[in-house]
Amino acid sequence: MNRFRFPHPLVLIVGFIILAAALSYVLPAGEFVRRLDPATGRQVVVAGSYHAVPAAPVGPLDVLVDVPKGLADAAAVVFLIFLAGGAFTVVDQTGALRFGVDWLLRRAHGREVLVIPLVGLLFAIMGALENMGEEIIPLVPVLLVLMRRLGYPVLTAVAASVGAAFVGAAFSPINPFQVGIAQKLAQLPLLSGGAYRLGFLVVAVAGWLWATTRHAVRHRQAPDLTADAAEAAAGPVASGGRPGLVLLLMLAAFGVFAYGVVQLHWEFEQMSALFLGLGLAAGLLGGRGLTGTAEGFIAGFRDIAFSALLIGFARAIFVVLEQGRIVDTIVHGLAEPLGHLPVALAALGMMGVQTLLHVPVPSGSGQATLTMPLLVPLSDILGLSRQVTVLAFQYGAGLCELITPTNGTLMAMLAATGVRFEQWLKFAAPLWAALFALGAVAVVMGIIVGV
Repeated sequence: MNRFRFPHPLVLIVGFIILAAALSYVLPAGEFVRRLDPATGRQVVVAGSYHAVPAAPVGPLDVLVDVPKGLADAAAVVFLIFLAGGAFTVVDQTGALRFGVDWLLRRAHGREVLVIPLVGLLFAIMGALENMGEEIIPLVPVLLVLMRRLGYPVLTAVAASVGAAFVGAAFSPINPFQVGIAQKLAQLPLLSGGAYRLGFLVVAVAGWLWATTRHAVRHRQAPDLTADAAEAAAGPVASGGRPGLVLLLMLAAFGVFAYGVVQLHWEFEQMSALFLGLGLAAGLLGGRGLTGTAEGFIAGFRDIAFSALLIGFARAIFVVLEQGRIVDTIVHGLAEPLGHLPVALAALGMMGVQTLLHVPVPSGSGQATLTMPLLVPLSDILGLSRQVTVLAFQYGAGLCELITPTNGTLMAMLAATGVRFEQWLKFAAPLWAALFALGAVAVVMGIIVGV
């Protein structure tokens, strides 16, 4: 008997789009009243304002139209992936990536196993600092070269990059797009409870990196050098000191990127411009010339196209639910029973609700603005700390990023690396369950110690 195989990522996401449309015929349409929150500058729902509205079933033609609408909604992210993917292809064609990997492996000779936790720690920190996600997809060429030279399975590239970033973001004490927005909506001081969160962040990231390294070592094979040889034969590589200079340029760009996102609050357009500039400068510095640089960008666009477009297709799921006017119905249906539970069970129930909601609402900041105005008044009535309510949101929604097929970033990363979804689930699902249990412990302990 053949083992069950998940459908192709595009088929899976289109299936969720069709399911969302079907739900618009089954679920009653409803909406919350919204108001502008001055603290966050976002539209938030008014607790207790849910009411029925005229049904708006999404027909087959509407479904087709909502796919390009989803692509348009995700345009800034899609173009970032295209431009960054093109830039890193140009960098790769200069030989800088192979040069950097060779340098790293020479320094790590005999201690190659340490490379995985170091790489994972870097991405976990970026996830904790700025919710890094889509920006990782264009780094696939770098990660694949590294894994190939180390002999580690391709899945390790996903686990040590987006996987570590998701864990870092979920347990972060400072992530502005998750805990930051949630604390503002809960009228809590920013960074409050930071030391408490930091302790669980260390445990969560350490556990994830240990499991990733263990999996990599268990499935390690002889390093594959044939692809590098093929690449070297396919075209000229910059010689002399140029690969090293291009590598330094790329590292400097990463520094500018981190500063721009964390300190200057860059949007996706500024990030895209930085990578465009990186690609142009790398091509010229690496001796590719204007024509070679342009050809490198085109090759990068071609290689990254499917992964980038998956982001837009995943966004279409929410577009369909929103057009069918059932997003608020789903939220109301999941949140309303929590008011009848004891405090501890209600807090754990909030974690479960946030996990379930993250499937149709894959945006962390969007989910915060949708759910926190509802759950904060409920927590006040129950006598539950608002900080614990924020913890339940963080761990429930944030950890769901690891396993939900509606997470466009995850599906795009799997597509770019050639890892099948069921392969990822086999690795990630047990770790998600363990991390979810850790989050539940943090929530219950938060109630006990009065965080």
